[in-house]
Amino acid sequence: MKILLFGATGSVGNSVLEACCAAPIVDEVRAITRRPLMNTASKLRTFVHQDFLNYSTVQEAFRSIDACLFCVGISATQVSKEDYRKITYSYTLAAANMFKAQCPGAAFHYISGKGTSSTSRFLWARVKAQTERDLIELVEADCWRPAFIDAKPSPSLPVIYRLFFPLGRLCKPFPGLYIRGHDLARAMLQASVEKLRRRVIENPEIREIAARASF
Repeated sequence: MKILLFGATGSVGNSVLEACCAAPIVDEVRAITRRPLMNTASKLRTFVHQDFLNYSTVQEAFRSIDACLFCVGISATQVSKEDYRKITYSYTLAAANMFKAQCPGAAFHYISGKGTSSTSRFLWARVKAQTERDLIELVEADCWRPAFIDAKPSPSLPVIYRLFFPLGRLCKPFPGLYIRGHDLARAMLQASVEKLRRRVIENPEIREIAARASF
């Protein structure tokens, strides 16, 4: 299986990268990032690219892949409303359009979040809901809504999140509240194998799908 990964420099994306490189089912991981990665796994091929609204110069990365794992994200507290929408919606749809042109029929997996809703009073939840809806229509995406993701915090994570991060692990016994970053990756790979499409997948089901993975 050949994987295209976005967001590998973030907390979730790095955990997904590690899991993909360790999975025997994965032959190659192509990561589109703004800066080189420290990971030196033999399966990894990095495409350094700056413009996440235009992928014309890295079309090669999209060709002949089996699945795209889109893990780009940012807290709405870190940027303006306009930038949050650009990063969350516009970057994702730009990638999905290139994906559709270069590898129709492959699986597209989008990391959304628990609480996403088009009727929410929170901007982030409404923007993610629109992103989910448009991705499902455009590329039959699976949209994943994890709760607390247990993954190594990235340097860019807001201080308040880093301080409370250890408390999130207390949620491990509760299927609706906790998922390991590596298990989120395994669930996306398993969903690709099972050819799941056009799904919104909440945290309890993420854990169930990950448990079905034999790799």
